[in-house]
Amino acid sequence: MGAIGRPAAWKTTLLVGFLFLRAAGTGQAASPFAATGTQVMVASANRQATEAGLEILRKGGNAVDAAVAVGYALGVGDPYHSGIGGGGFMVVRLNTGDVHALDFRETAPRAAHREMYLKGGKVVPGLSTEGPLAVAVPGIVAGYAEALRRFGTMTLKDVLAPAVRLAEQGPVVTPYYTSVVADQRIQDLLRRFPESAGIFLPGGLPPAVGDLLVQKDLARTYRLIADRGAEVFYRGEIAEAIVRAMRARGGLITKNDLASYQVKVRAPVGGSYRGFEIVSMPPPSSGGTHVIQILNILEGYDVAKLGRGSSALIHLAAEAMKRAFADRAEFMGDPDFVVVPVAGLLSKSYAADRRRDIDPDRATVDVKSGTPRGAGGTSHFSVVDRRGNVVAVTQTINTHFGSGLVAPGTGIVLNNEMDDFAAAAGVPNAFGLLGGAANAIAPGKRPLSSMSPTIVIRDGKPRLAVGCAGGPRIITSVVAAVVNVIDFGMTVQEAVDFPRYHSQGRGVWVEREVPESVREGLIARGHTVEERPHWSRCQAISIDPATGHLFGAADSRQEGSAAGF
Repeated sequence: MGAIGRPAAWKTTLLVGFLFLRAAGTGQAASPFAATGTQVMVASANRQATEAGLEILRKGGNAVDAAVAVGYALGVGDPYHSGIGGGGFMVVRLNTGDVHALDFRETAPRAAHREMYLKGGKVVPGLSTEGPLAVAVPGIVAGYAEALRRFGTMTLKDVLAPAVRLAEQGPVVTPYYTSVVADQRIQDLLRRFPESAGIFLPGGLPPAVGDLLVQKDLARTYRLIADRGAEVFYRGEIAEAIVRAMRARGGLITKNDLASYQVKVRAPVGGSYRGFEIVSMPPPSSGGTHVIQILNILEGYDVAKLGRGSSALIHLAAEAMKRAFADRAEFMGDPDFVVVPVAGLLSKSYAADRRRDIDPDRATVDVKSGTPRGAGGTSHFSVVDRRGNVVAVTQTINTHFGSGLVAPGTGIVLNNEMDDFAAAAGVPNAFGLLGGAANAIAPGKRPLSSMSPTIVIRDGKPRLAVGCAGGPRIITSVVAAVVNVIDFGMTVQEAVDFPRYHSQGRGVWVEREVPESVREGLIARGHTVEERPHWSRCQAISIDPATGHLFGAADSRQEGSAAGF
């Protein structure tokens, strides 16, 4: 269970932590979310998770060791977005130039089937998003064990130590955390499950800013994993606790589902944009493929001449986004179950075909999928170490607090990733995404994702590691960050903080910082413009090719942190 304490010096500690992350005199504007370094850098959505990664780097660990430490710490300090009850993707570029992609996405239980969320042919609201039927088999623990085995230099016990300590002592409750649990829908979800409410609504109420969110059960779970490895999660004591929770509440996950989970090592997807190499995650993430596809379409325009944040640029980018999301709905799924035309979607000629039906002065009302050759709360963090290894990781439990269910005695928030499948053709999921047969539910299948951990390279040297949280807005936010750096020469912090826009269908979303004149220009082109509150959070690291200096950027939209030395 959890407990609350209140440290008297919290405000001072937080301010000091931020002040020492200034980037003055380094080519990146001073910001409490920016950092510079000459050897190592970590950027994540949570200050204490960033510090966990930096601790490992100080002890001589490499970027993968530090990334695993950050991932586990995020499960404590950022529990509404991610944790070991979920899954994720990791892209690793070693200093040898080799690039690897690890897929530890969740999988559907063996008892799952295409009609499990239907009644009378219609989707039952809430079944795929709340409670035990929403839970897919978690992959993070297996994924991080595999990452350490292949690329790490430290033991699991070593890299888990900061997260164990954080869970025992309790992360500081931040204003962002309180804003999440202030949502009545979140409180109602957590109160459905006494184990969840006992941790995240101690005493029945949201904790106050500055409290310590102690998580003793999660600390014990982490110690078990540190001592016994991933085996205890998938075949031992923790597996038994998860299965008991499933049985008690009518879930589908069995001992066999957990014991048979496997990490997939996949070939990254790659492309180019204005002479820069783009490397990202392949399916079952749609993210990497469509980041590159959108960039391919934009490459045919003089983006810099259009002007950063202009209505002309946003119009063309929105049209490219619409086409990518139409293709996503039609073609994308788990490549172990369906044929995904990745090469066709990534080709420059296909991008040219899609670009040809974009009117530079008028919005397309109804965008259909094309015909590519061969067609048949998420959290991101980035780490660079002193040896030149670069890691980009995105992990998730899907929506805020996932299914809402904590397996009793474990402290583990279980995901609701089953909602990322297509429950029925043409019916949107929690993020408004449509899917078809390629993303239909099947036993052992991995649901489609938008996570897009991305590394940008030029002349054989890594230049940028970037990724975001935010469902389908991940894809468009990564595109915007890359365009801001490459086309407009922004610093990495400017690129991450710049006002965003998004389209996955008929309308265009804009953040409140987008000027009225730009909105009017979009409306004049036939777009429906809707202002939405900040919908994604990006973390990034850029590398100066001349000096090797590192610049970290944490998204100012949330209380993230970058730190280096």
